[in-house]
Amino acid sequence: MNEKLIKEFLKKENVFAVVGVSRNPAKYGHQVYKDLKEAGYTVYPVNPNIDEIFGERCYNSLTELPEKPDVVDTVVPPVVTEKIVEECKELGIERVWMQPGSESEHAINFCTRNKIKVVHDACVMVKRRDASF
Repeated sequence: MNEKLIKEFLKKENVFAVVGVSRNPAKYGHQVYKDLKEAGYTVYPVNPNIDEIFGERCYNSLTELPEKPDVVDTVVPPVVTEKIVEECKELGIERVWMQPGSESEHAINFCTRNKIKVVHDACVMVKRRDASF
């Protein structure tokens, strides 16, 4: 994986949206959201099935967010990621991080064709902790 690209994604000023956030502490959607928040990032939770997490509003979709995120992190099944990357294109979002298990060749190729920078096969929590920022 391109370490320069990962550093670009992990800049502290970047705003994240975690698609597939979960209230269940055992789920990666919960862990990724909590990790990014605790690291000081502005993070928006996205999941149409929950209303709030940690006392913060959870949004139904990327279109509902109060600002355009710099990075969308997907923690959902690959078929959902494929829909999310299409939504990213429509919204002009230029960076997508696909957590391991959420990626598909279709979604990766869609990003490449549409000039959306993509990180996959790497966990944002692991990379954030490995990086020296």
